[in-house]
Amino acid sequence: MLSVKKIVAFALVALVLTACSSAEKQADQAQRFVHNEANLVDAQRNAAVNCDAANCDAAWALTKRYIEQRSDTSITRADAVAIDTDVPSSGKASFSATRVAKGTGATLTLFAQCRGMYGPDNARGSDYDKCADKILKAQNGYAAFLRAHASGQ
Repeated sequence: MLSVKKIVAFALVALVLTACSSAEKQADQAQRFVHNEANLVDAQRNAAVNCDAANCDAAWALTKRYIEQRSDTSITRADAVAIDTDVPSSGKASFSATRVAKGTGATLTLFAQCRGMYGPDNARGSDYDKCADKILKAQNGYAAFLRAHASGQ
């Protein structure tokens, strides 16, 4: 039979190992959060595309299609200057795009957001990892999608 001292010692070792594991997990999550935040800034920058008069209308129509294919909610507005999707439930991505005149063409920019991604004071929210993944894929793939489907991009 185990003595009380051995049981207490075993429990203390287990508690210390659990604390270390938890601290390591929190440190990994914090590091991943900082890394993802930097990637999200880059992805937003990558989601801006210039078009000229010859291909802007086609690129804008493709932008709408791109949003329809990736959004978890339906489009609520689609006109010559903006595309917006409905507000999503937690963990779901929504998208918007703007078309801002620039010379004879325009700059098309894709934006993404996800409910539950951030908590108070822009801290990591409960759906952060899932949302960041969706947003990174969508924004980083936007310009390539336009190049693949529109001439002159």
